[in-house]
Amino acid sequence: MSRKLRIWYPGATYHITARGNKRSPLFFDETDYLTYLHILEDVRSIYPFVLHSYCLMTNHIHLQLETIHHHIQYIMKTLHSRYAVYLNQRMNTDGHIFQGRYKAELIESSGYFLEVSRYIHRNPLQANMVERSEDYLWSSYPSYISYTLNPHTDPTKTYSYFNEPVHLNYQSYVENKLEKIKGEFI
Repeated sequence: MSRKLRIWYPGATYHITARGNKRSPLFFDETDYLTYLHILEDVRSIYPFVLHSYCLMTNHIHLQLETIHHHIQYIMKTLHSRYAVYLNQRMNTDGHIFQGRYKAELIESSGYFLEVSRYIHRNPLQANMVERSEDYLWSSYPSYISYTLNPHTDPTKTYSYFNEPVHLNYQSYVENKLEKIKGEFI
C-alpha cells in the first residue's frame, strides 16, 4: 500500500509535527536545539519558505510553515535527514530518530491559521513545562509578544489579523480562549 500523496501548491501552508522515535527525545541540550535551528536556516537557503511559528519540544517539533516554490517534501526531507545524521553522530548511534513520517496538516483558512499559531505557542504550557508560554526558550512566542526580532520567523501574516498594538492583542488571543480579531470572533 502506497502513501497518500501530500497536497502541495506554491504558497501552501502547513502545521508540521514530528515526534522522536518511540517518543524518545530529539533534543538533549541547548546545542541540539541550536543545531536544529541552524539546519533549518541552511535548508531555507536551498528551498526558501516562510516560518510563521515554531516550538521545539523535548521529543517533538511543531512548525507552521509556508512553502514558496518547493514541495514540502523536499524541505522536510532535507531538514530531518540532516538533523538525524547530526544526532546519530553526536549520540554515537544509528537508525531512525523520528517516529515515522512527519505530519503535515494543510492550513487553508485564516481561522485555522490562527488556531495553529495559538496551539504551537501554548504547547509548552499545556505540557506543564513552564508556568507561562513566554518562558519557553525554544519557541517563537517570546519574540511575538515582545515585538523583538526572531531570525527564524516572520510574524507579518499573523500580526495582520490583529489591531494595534498587534503584539499585545496577539498575546491576549493566545492566552484567552475566545477573542475578537479585527471585528470577528475566532
